[in-house]
Amino acid sequence: MTLLSFDLWQWLALFQHELLLFAGVFFLIGAADDLAVDLVWIWLKLTGKADTPVIDRARMQREPLHGGAAIFIPAWDEAEVIGDTIRHALSSWPQKGLRLYIGCYRNDPASITAAMAAAGGDARLRIVIHDCAGPSTKADCLNRLYEAMCDDERRSGERFTMTVFHDAEDLVDPAGLALLDRAVCAGADFAQLPVEPLPQARSRWLGSHYCEEFAEAHGKAMVVRNALGAGLPAAGVGCAVSRGALERLCHQRADHRPFNAESLTEDYELGLAVAQAGGICQFVRARDQDGLLVATRAYFPSRLEEVIRQKTRWVHGIALQGWDRIGWGGSVIEMWMRGRDRRGPMTALVLLMGYTLLALTTLGWTAAAMGYGQPVALSPLLEWLLIANFIAFLWRAGFRFGFTAREYGPAEGLRAVLRIPITNIVAIMAGRRATFAYIKTLSGSAAVWDKTPHRSHPASLANARAGAQ
Repeated sequence: MTLLSFDLWQWLALFQHELLLFAGVFFLIGAADDLAVDLVWIWLKLTGKADTPVIDRARMQREPLHGGAAIFIPAWDEAEVIGDTIRHALSSWPQKGLRLYIGCYRNDPASITAAMAAAGGDARLRIVIHDCAGPSTKADCLNRLYEAMCDDERRSGERFTMTVFHDAEDLVDPAGLALLDRAVCAGADFAQLPVEPLPQARSRWLGSHYCEEFAEAHGKAMVVRNALGAGLPAAGVGCAVSRGALERLCHQRADHRPFNAESLTEDYELGLAVAQAGGICQFVRARDQDGLLVATRAYFPSRLEEVIRQKTRWVHGIALQGWDRIGWGGSVIEMWMRGRDRRGPMTALVLLMGYTLLALTTLGWTAAAMGYGQPVALSPLLEWLLIANFIAFLWRAGFRFGFTAREYGPAEGLRAVLRIPITNIVAIMAGRRATFAYIKTLSGSAAVWDKTPHRSHPASLANARAGAQ
């Protein structure tokens, strides 16, 4: 029999067989990559090198800073949350050595008004109005805040010790600032706290899927990177850079600004840039005596379009722009970690093939049951490939449950496993959209701050519940 003599169902079976082989091999490669990180983390735990220290949150909240801390919060179209963020940050961090810089735009009066109303007469707040109409990019807004900080330093004759980065929707941890200050004082040029997305009762299956992603990323992957001495990607929130390291980054750029205004993921690049310049990076992980992780918390997007938009920006900036902008690093460990960071587009392609294969298999079985064609015959190689991938899936699901349950409880851990198909579909959609967006930038399109809207702040909801009670 020749290929030309195949009927429709035979062609379908052949395509299904080749797709199964391709997807199975690449799924297994990804599983081996994840397994390597898992094994390193297990070894760190068994040897006590990944233990999380316990601190007294209330005492650390009042701990004086070793030097001045400039807190940068860029805010474009954030009138609904920026006021709560400012009030909570100023009340949670009573230290006199901090100054809160809020970056607003001249054509966003609502955010400016909300920020001014939240000041409460606290002299530690400074609202910086960008001289251009928004939105530009988040990196551009951060550059404007850096200029404002430098102006204040020249006027006062005193330099800040560190710069801390947060987003307009963040719920800062009362002990977070002191922990970052300790790390920088001990010699770290870059320090990152964990990020803990908050579960959303109204969006259990979409908005809450960030919980397991960050629980595993900041409970395992970042711990492994830190232990291996690889550069740490900044989350853009709950992270600090020493004043000297930030200045060195400026000296490396022709415009003497710390961030490239065209970058879509300036936060991710920040930690890697500090490491590439020879700086010391540290992942700062601690728990209070009640077991609660010291972390930056926030509500993440819960609507499909907004989730896809955010994930698209991450894939575009990290996986695609990253190739051009920050390269691969020098060591084997650094190349491995940056390769993991840039798996997004390939992961989306392989997942798409996997779900296509699922649909074809269902179609093939249905056709065979109706007397059309025969099911795909599996060779011993394909059988072992499928068994290996199934075991890898169970292993991955177990880790996802464990890390999520540790921070959110077993019910959320179970939902994390059940949400796996949803996270896969989101990854496919974001990967496709990011690839086309990147192609547009190659043809000359400018990068724009394609931010996601924030409609509620954890502090305001907590206050509302307290008032109701």
